[in-house]
Amino acid sequence: MKRILVVDDEPQIRKFLRISLGANGYEVTDAENAAQGIAIARGSPPDLVILDLGLPDMDGQEVISALRETLDVPIIVLSVRAQELDKVEALDRGANDYVVKPFGVAELVARIRVALRPRTAKEADEVIEFGSIRLDRARRVVTRNGEELRLSRKEWDLLAFLARHPDHVLTHSQILREVWGPAHTGDTAYLRVYVNQLRQKLEADPSRPALIVTDPGVGYRLKRGD
Repeated sequence: MKRILVVDDEPQIRKFLRISLGANGYEVTDAENAAQGIAIARGSPPDLVILDLGLPDMDGQEVISALRETLDVPIIVLSVRAQELDKVEALDRGANDYVVKPFGVAELVARIRVALRPRTAKEADEVIEFGSIRLDRARRVVTRNGEELRLSRKEWDLLAFLARHPDHVLTHSQILREVWGPAHTGDTAYLRVYVNQLRQKLEADPSRPALIVTDPGVGYRLKRGD
């Protein structure tokens, strides 16, 4: 049974998540503040952390950084803060996903399933498949429905980076830093051009992207699907 640590100062939220997530087959441990949550996470690492940002003793953004010093488990932020800057900062600090309160249990459980989904053997090695697209990293070849696509070097680098983090939102700065280097973390217009070029080559309908989707103001997510 997967164990989830909930760090939230609202007793009713902790109780609601214990009941709701327990009904979905998860074991839930909870903490009412940052210090308690960090201590539990480091002493007995959970499989996933659900973290509120508005904690009484430390801002949740700092908690993400503290957890990332020693833990590599998925972190889902659950917060009333809906501003893009808060989302971007949380993701840049190492959160895997961001859900705004109020939230639906079905959506949260779906995001938990994605975050906990193990990497397949193909993803762990050199071949990744998502929809009709097959990415062979060893050969640097991309095919769609079996037909090879011609990608520029940067298009390949961008797609390969997105594919290493399927179903996770990657912020503009994360992508730009990885693919173009630290000097280009503000070049979001440049990134948008390359994303559009990839969509033209990968998507069945580039005007309604289903593979590389936008999280407005935050970044992009490559949808692997089931």
